Amino acid sequence: MNPLRAIPLSTVARARVMRHLLSVGLASLHAIFAGSPAHSHRFFASRASLGWRCTICPIEPDPGRMSMAPPDTLRDTRIPLAHGSGAMPAAGFGTLIPDPVATGQAVATALEAGFRHFDCAERYRNEEAIGEAFQAAFRAGTVRRDDVFVTTKLWNTNHRPERVKPAFDASRRRLRVDTVDCYIIHTPFAFRPGDEQDPRDGQGQVIYDPGVTLAETWQALERLVDDGHCRSIGLSDITLETLREIVAVARIKPAAVQVESHPYLPEWDLLDFCREHGIVLLAFAPLGHGLDPKVLDDPVITAIARRVGKTPAQVALAWAVQRGTAFLTTSTNPDRIRQNLDISPLPEEAMAEIRDGIRTSVRFNTVVKTGVPGFIPRVG
Repeated sequence: MNPLRAIPLSTVARARVMRHLLSVGLASLHAIFAGSPAHSHRFFASRASLGWRCTICPIEPDPGRMSMAPPDTLRDTRIPLAHGSGAMPAAGFGTLIPDPVATGQAVATALEAGFRHFDCAERYRNEEAIGEAFQAAFRAGTVRRDDVFVTTKLWNTNHRPERVKPAFDASRRRLRVDTVDCYIIHTPFAFRPGDEQDPRDGQGQVIYDPGVTLAETWQALERLVDDGHCRSIGLSDITLETLREIVAVARIKPAAVQVESHPYLPEWDLLDFCREHGIVLLAFAPLGHGLDPKVLDDPVITAIARRVGKTPAQVALAWAVQRGTAFLTTSTNPDRIRQNLDISPLPEEAMAEIRDGIRTSVRFNTVVKTGVPGFIPRVG
């Protein structure tokens, strides 16, 4: 019998668990807990402001993948949703691709490669192409709908409660799915309601909507869950302060928050808060979006990549999953799509090097300050 299964984690001395974690390594702990056919576990470690915290996250086994042997990659990791149904695949495919044809081809390739988590958005203006790619795979029998985790997002111009359900239903129709696994408020900023997605005044400034609060929009999302076509809800491009405010008033807590996060912006404090409240941190731009200073050129990342025989991108993505977050990566290059899913556990010393050895601190997207996504082309 697994000894920790018989002892609640709250009774185990924190320091003792942490010493065990560091001595055997994360991958070995995966092996220890994979030995239980009834219930498997994953250990995740995070750095808090005054030390380390170790958390056991129960992960419901997939009967089709049940094995006494531990997986040798992280690609199939799923994170159970504490405030929703199902589990989110940690490796996600982002669909911010301007050309609809390229979008459909990339989604088809990602499905073939093994991605089972797809992040969409009304504002990306390509949900129809994604829906067509989904349906082609479902009809071919290569993928089942139940195996695919679909996230999409409410745009800023639809924050008023009466506009939420019509926007949600429109996304479902375009994506050709009956149920959305996670519906996310794209940013906490409400823009002037209407069909114009990027409303501006004569000076080119965004026109905001002072007539609605984020809490009111959140309550409208909660009603979507009540209606049964939305399995979980979340937030995006949000600060820790604003997240605290929503968690304090929410009837249904956020299942996930989607924020920019990578080795140059690890968001440790936000990650700690999310873990304490059962919220999945879903990282966009986990590779730094190719902007300067380039995350993938960092000497710490490149040195680890040489040692473990992986690309710098695979190292950064493995780091993301291994520390307990999910990630979204986007590409239209078939080889790159496959490479981004070919991730394996890093040695604990490599995790420590990334945590303690990287000093660069950069936020590439200023959306958290304005609600204007820095990576999405303006409309018109």
